[in-house]
Amino acid sequence: MTSLPLLSMLIFLPTLAAPVVLALSGRPRLCRWTTLLATGAVLLLVLALFSQAGGVMRPGWHLTEHRAWLPRFGIAYDLSCDGISLILLLLTAILSLLGVLISWRSVKDGVALFHAALLLTETAVLGVFLAADLFLFYLFWELQLLPIFLIIGRWGHSGRIRAGVQFLLFSIVGSLFLLIGLIGLYLAHGAATGQYTFALAALLHTRLDPELGGWLFAAFALAFAVKIPLLPLHAWLPDAHTEAPTAGSVILAGLLLKTGAYGLLRLAFPLFPSAAAGAAPLLLALGVAGLCYSAWIALAQSDMKRLVAYSSIGHMGLVVLGIAAWNTIALTGSLLQMVNHALTTGALFIMVGMLDERLGTRKLSEVGGLWHSMPRFSGLFLLFALSSLGLPGLNNFVGEILILFGIFRAWPLIAVLAFGGLVLTLVYVLRFVQEILFGPPPVGRVLDDLSGRETLILLPLALAVVALGVFPQPLLRLLAGPVQLLLGGW
Repeated sequence: MTSLPLLSMLIFLPTLAAPVVLALSGRPRLCRWTTLLATGAVLLLVLALFSQAGGVMRPGWHLTEHRAWLPRFGIAYDLSCDGISLILLLLTAILSLLGVLISWRSVKDGVALFHAALLLTETAVLGVFLAADLFLFYLFWELQLLPIFLIIGRWGHSGRIRAGVQFLLFSIVGSLFLLIGLIGLYLAHGAATGQYTFALAALLHTRLDPELGGWLFAAFALAFAVKIPLLPLHAWLPDAHTEAPTAGSVILAGLLLKTGAYGLLRLAFPLFPSAAAGAAPLLLALGVAGLCYSAWIALAQSDMKRLVAYSSIGHMGLVVLGIAAWNTIALTGSLLQMVNHALTTGALFIMVGMLDERLGTRKLSEVGGLWHSMPRFSGLFLLFALSSLGLPGLNNFVGEILILFGIFRAWPLIAVLAFGGLVLTLVYVLRFVQEILFGPPPVGRVLDDLSGRETLILLPLALAVVALGVFPQPLLRLLAGPVQLLLGGW
């Protein structure tokens, strides 16, 4: 228990700012600044938590909060933070703040509602990463849906309504499976112990019939697979990314997909270890299939944003591979790759959005020659593209090599196939770079290079990409204790 409710302050600060932003609906500039201050305050609180952690995270929770809520039903307000949560909180705070800066000029109507939706999304994601009561986890999980649906459907591109409805339908079906799994586990634990509770700490020790455990694991895994998304449940993602505004794509790729992977490693595998071990071959096969399929489909894309969307599916498939291998090296690599994917893919979505604002198109055939006309943009784009293909010395390489090493120990064939998928990634990323930076420029076109605001958005991401590639030890130290505890079954 903390002396100050830092975790609650962290979660609900954006929610408290949202009605203030809505009240300023007639003053769009003030809406933007208020949202920026709120997301900046969340980032400062996360940095304060980092300073308390001291750079090393031992097994167990670093910070906890507990309040009685609905004791009759075994529901409590439980929040807990360890090294895994802490890293994902920092990622959420950074990308939420960047989401405000990204939209500073591109969102011109409904400014207050847009920024309120961003703030509510931040609250929901923070809550997912901190909830230690499964009922509370489910509430935050559901809270993600409406603001993202609104961002896609209200401020997206021409196909925004269809993409938003598709996102909502897939998400609702996934949430239904999660609810069924939660209720089933709640009843099974109560029948076995006489204590009906949603507390994660208690449910981790539930003794389940193997058949029931298998069905409950399937319900949890399906819910999280939709959000990751794992092949063949990925159909909603390319359309959602393509039609969403730039900030929506960054939040989707950087945060919402991570809540699915987080649920898989924090809940599904520890709660049902026997069923998870039995399902590991299937998850490994689907992860490899997603990696190879998305790379192959990305080669055929003519829309830059859709290409990056398919690359996102592939990188998340690699994350699932590391989780399914369920050993120290692979799981650490997956957690690192969750961060790496958010930074790199988020940056590529931002840069595609910048080009779309300048050109009014995202077609690869209508973009080219940027190396000479936009040197600052081109240098940063090349950095993020090289990171995406896993160049040694940049962040993605560290996560990828750990995942491959971890898988190879038990599943050498899967590791070889995953490496083949990464080779396909190399092909489409190099094609992407060739056409945008070095292809023939359209005649008579003059483009402005990065502005000060755009440089401010991209520079922190670029520094993080280099820093994590050269010196990942700070994150590895934070992950060591929690990963050890996860693998030990708590």
